[in-house]
Amino acid sequence: MARVEPATRLAGALAPPADKSISHRAAILAAMCAGRTSVEGYLRSADTDSTLEAMRRLGALVEVHEQGEPSLVEIEGVGLHGAKPGRIDVANAGTLLRLLPGWLAGQRAGEWTLDGDESIRRRPVDRVAEPLRLMGAVVECRDGRLPPLLVRGAELSGIRYELPVASAQVKSCVLLAGLLAAGETTVVEPVRSRDHTERMLVAAGAPLESRDGVVTVRAPQALELGRIVVPGDFSSAAFWIVAATLVAGSELKLHAVGLNPTRIGLLRVLERMGAAVEVVDRRMVGMEPVAELLVRSASLGATAVAPGEVPLLIDELPLVALLGAFAEGTTVVTGAEELRHKESDRIETVVEGLRSLGAKIDGRPDGFAVEGMGGLPGGVLDAAGDHRLAMLGAVAGLASRGGVEIRGAEAAAVSYPRFFDDLGLITS
Repeated sequence: MARVEPATRLAGALAPPADKSISHRAAILAAMCAGRTSVEGYLRSADTDSTLEAMRRLGALVEVHEQGEPSLVEIEGVGLHGAKPGRIDVANAGTLLRLLPGWLAGQRAGEWTLDGDESIRRRPVDRVAEPLRLMGAVVECRDGRLPPLLVRGAELSGIRYELPVASAQVKSCVLLAGLLAAGETTVVEPVRSRDHTERMLVAAGAPLESRDGVVTVRAPQALELGRIVVPGDFSSAAFWIVAATLVAGSELKLHAVGLNPTRIGLLRVLERMGAAVEVVDRRMVGMEPVAELLVRSASLGATAVAPGEVPLLIDELPLVALLGAFAEGTTVVTGAEELRHKESDRIETVVEGLRSLGAKIDGRPDGFAVEGMGGLPGGVLDAAGDHRLAMLGAVAGLASRGGVEIRGAEAAAVSYPRFFDDLGLITS
């Protein structure tokens, strides 16, 4: 449990932690490679440590260099077909749960069971099981849709798969399976989702083509990455962007933030609402664009987030709800049914959490509507074991009139272990 009091202003500079999505993918792709891969700036958190342990169990040699900044992880891969059979504990790592079956399904032999904590057992896996079965995979899950997930190695054939709902995790799973399948594997997205997997596969030498939401991959002889540099996580930086926007008199600088165009939908939403966010010193770090962000407090107007925007800010939608509580007018989000399948049902928990702080918010099957009140009184928010809800409560506390007590605040460590330390740096 933690309590966050209202801030008079936020000031200073922070570097957000390394990107969680890229760290997961870097570890998995490095294990699939021939030879040694150095991952500079790998995120050390509960979720990403679960991925490192999973790669060890599959036979990869993983060396974590504990000293120095940025963090360095070196992985000696087992190659495309070298995964050792066994049981994999994904803990609370949903990305690991949904990406890894793509690689395992195409192994020439072996059996794997993927399982995790109580939260992960509520997260559906039928959306990855379905396309894998179409490719010839042997995949079984509880009640036809939930973990534990059993995967047996099989001969795979490429398919053309049209995603019913845009999902970078499902897309990535199918593309990984395509690396071990006969023929071409094509994924068609209804709207564009984050493309970290595609960028990494191209860097590793995979024969991949991507255009207008259609991604095609063929089986390579081998993959080789050599070196990956992980930028700062935009989804983690987003909490400070919103905090500095809402707390009057704030001026905050965020260093080396990843600005992959498939991840920064929040910046477009903030621009429409009237926020003051300046992007400077754009550059490439490895295969990803980064920049510095200068954020100042601003008065906001309401906006509407359409379904086509949702994949570009899926992890930031709880923050949009908080912004809506401070904006003039009613902010509406639609097409976000995917939020119901995160660490918690994020539509339900965000609605309940912000209501407990005094917000006027109504949930919908695929989103929510928030009536702006110019602020929040404060109160008690239950994080429900969800790291993003824990951090949302902290940001709400900084901007509220009476402060916020967060139950389960320790969940923030899943993606941002030093979150509350960094909060202290900009409020002292």
